[in-house]
Amino acid sequence: RFAEATSRTKPGDQGGGRGSRPVINVSWNDARDYATWLSTQTGRTYRLPSEAEWEYAARAGTTTAYHFGSFFDLGGNLRRDLANCQGCNNPTLNQTTPVGRFAANAFGLHDMHGNVQEWVQDCRDTYTGAPTDGSARTSCSGLPFLVLRSGSWSDQRRNLRSARRTGRFSDERVNNVGFRLVRELSP
Repeated sequence: RFAEATSRTKPGDQGGGRGSRPVINVSWNDARDYATWLSTQTGRTYRLPSEAEWEYAARAGTTTAYHFGSFFDLGGNLRRDLANCQGCNNPTLNQTTPVGRFAANAFGLHDMHGNVQEWVQDCRDTYTGAPTDGSARTSCSGLPFLVLRSGSWSDQRRNLRSARRTGRFSDERVNNVGFRLVRELSP
């Protein structure tokens, strides 16, 4: 509906970004514009999460690399029911999966590890001088990269950690990148 209402071309999905699957091939600019449009349509405020908010949501009260602890059971066997990534499933899925295929974390959020990398508000810089109140870093000293959190269907397990971050330019569109929004509570 957003693409039609704003006369934009729908993002390509390679057969894996429609219906109940996360949208892919969207830039940070696209995600930001969608949040603004959705806010106008609903009368509620939507935005990309800050890095700190995203990581808090991904960890869901845990201190482990993944909210579910480990990809291995007590017998050392790989558990294949936790996330969508390379080496996480049998057979490898090689595209997004419908949201909800894997169990939610303790906060009820699905796919915080795997499926798609997710845009956040922050520009990519070192953590030196980063906000300590959970807000987004909106000014960077280096290249104008914006942060992506988590890993995706095309990443190895180690790249799905809650602390993982990478960056891309604000206008880049990639088939393993999507987003999720935060809805601010009304005062």
